[in-house]
Amino acid sequence: MHFTLQHTDPKSNARAGVIITDHGTIETPIFMPVGTQGTVKAVHFDELRNDIGAQIILGNTYHLYLRPGIDILERAGGLHRFNSWDRPILTDSGGFQVFSLSENRKLREEGAEFRSHIDGSKHLFTPEKVVDIQRSIGADIIMAFDECTPGNADYEYARKSLDLTERWLDRCLKRFNETEGKYGYSQSLFPIVQGCVYTDLRQRAAENVASKGADGNAIGGLAVGEPTEKMYEMIEVVNAILPRDKPRYLMGVGTPANLLEAIERGVDMFDCIMPTRNGRNGQLFTQSGIMNMRNKQWEADFSPLEENGASAIDTIHTKAYLHHLFKVDEILALQIASIHNLAFYLRLVKEGRKHILAGDFTQWKAALIPRLQRRI
Repeated sequence: MHFTLQHTDPKSNARAGVIITDHGTIETPIFMPVGTQGTVKAVHFDELRNDIGAQIILGNTYHLYLRPGIDILERAGGLHRFNSWDRPILTDSGGFQVFSLSENRKLREEGAEFRSHIDGSKHLFTPEKVVDIQRSIGADIIMAFDECTPGNADYEYARKSLDLTERWLDRCLKRFNETEGKYGYSQSLFPIVQGCVYTDLRQRAAENVASKGADGNAIGGLAVGEPTEKMYEMIEVVNAILPRDKPRYLMGVGTPANLLEAIERGVDMFDCIMPTRNGRNGQLFTQSGIMNMRNKQWEADFSPLEENGASAIDTIHTKAYLHHLFKVDEILALQIASIHNLAFYLRLVKEGRKHILAGDFTQWKAALIPRLQRRI
């Protein structure tokens, strides 16, 4: 993997760059649709490529390990061949499940023991095993195993958690360097900066991660319960230390406004389930604000979903029609809303990139954010 930093906004830390992988080129800043189980929910890959314009998607190590399982993925020749996605893929490490499935796991020095949410069976994820699993999945970018600390954790818990994450990182890097990809193309491992909302811990974590010389670096443990302003503060602390010549990936964030604020602070890569999850619940993100398509106000509104929208479906379908689909629980409603939201997110970062290159990102962002946050 190779990253070229093309331009930095003169009035902020917003950056435009290019990541080159063996499965294709990624222009940053970029949003990555989440394909937890090898698919982006309710969206076909043709739509992801052609209508939405996705350059890279995510897979989830924990879920793919359980189903379809590593044996099937290896026999298929890796996730790219299994699901027929021919562009880059990033896999998380399962570290978020250490956080989100806390009732079903136990942490110890060796690793994290899970009880499967499917059948209750026990599984131990060690740093070495997580690297091995991601080698078998075959993503272009794979993540180090970590503990995602809750946003409200006290200092002592956050410190001990970071200690563990850093020891696990050393083991991940050792395993990664001892092994090779299985399918004839290269993989890159990103370390993850943790440290909760504590400046000294974040600084320590960022310095440790920066010292590893990885192809790129990630910022984890944010948007997990801490105040939004604290999230922005931690991004600034970390990005002041992480190397400028490597891509920076903010994990699991967030709203359209969150993306623009983080881009302004020097983040290059994003993922979040919000556009598809919220879309499936009837919420559309637009340039004019946020719409709940279940609301009665759209019942007889025959205007397009969004004037000059990012997706072709925005002009094909009306607000009244999508409102009807949600009211009668038609599956098509989930598809339309998911495509719209993902296309909106991808266009948002693409427009952000254009304004970074043009040198007026901060003015554009300041004018747009109030509209993005408005409830229609």
